[in-house]
Amino acid sequence: MDEITDDFNPTQDRILTESEIQKLQMQDTRLVSDFQANKLEIEAKKHWDLFYKRNENRFFKDRHWVTREFFELAELSDEKRVLLEIGCGVGNFIFPLIEDNINFFVYACDLSSKAIDLVKSNKLYDETRVIAFQTDITTEHILSVVALNSVDIVSLIFVLSAIHPEKFTATVSNIYKVLKPGGIVLFRDYALYDLAQIRFKPGHKIAENFYMRQDGTRSYYFSRDKLAEIFTNCGFEVIFNNYVQRRTVNAKEGIDMERLFIQAKFKKT
Repeated sequence: MDEITDDFNPTQDRILTESEIQKLQMQDTRLVSDFQANKLEIEAKKHWDLFYKRNENRFFKDRHWVTREFFELAELSDEKRVLLEIGCGVGNFIFPLIEDNINFFVYACDLSSKAIDLVKSNKLYDETRVIAFQTDITTEHILSVVALNSVDIVSLIFVLSAIHPEKFTATVSNIYKVLKPGGIVLFRDYALYDLAQIRFKPGHKIAENFYMRQDGTRSYYFSRDKLAEIFTNCGFEVIFNNYVQRRTVNAKEGIDMERLFIQAKFKKT
């Protein structure tokens, strides 16, 4: 199986086919009820705890690609920098960095207590280099662990999409508070009109571009304009904000799948 990653219309939203337009219109014929949507919000932590209890460390692959995509992580520095990973899961982002002996002190947080337990059980976990803790990033609890203006880099990789859109501003504002002036956010997430968005059936759409998965977790799909608006309204400068296409091809299995992500960097001014 081959995976090819390229920029895909980096300044434009993806153009939909007629069939894809019809599928998106069908999603509006049956929406998630207000009662169910509220229940999903209240039970967000429960669903992620169940996700990690079921999958443990088998679901996500280690993210060795991050130092290639975000050169800031691999920059040489005589001074130990501070990295905050939000939505650390089981450590697929931080442990490859530790293995590479990159000069960071890492704060790693997640909504799921089960995920944090799995991080702490990893043989590479060492509190002289990393502190993992459970938190809800949409609240100011993060400020009781991470000091104001103390972080050089925040990673936000496939995390903001799992948060209710009404809490995007609170989340990004909390990130702004812990970053040093000049600090940056490294961002990657699901893009508007990604294949996964189009494939949702009626009964899964919660709100515009926001969906419920079968396991009760949720996913939002970002346009470049929406993402830039969220961060600039919280005081950030946009350094980079593009769509990225990942095409998975397996001729033997008849698979030709296109995924669409959004990748960005934001700077605290």
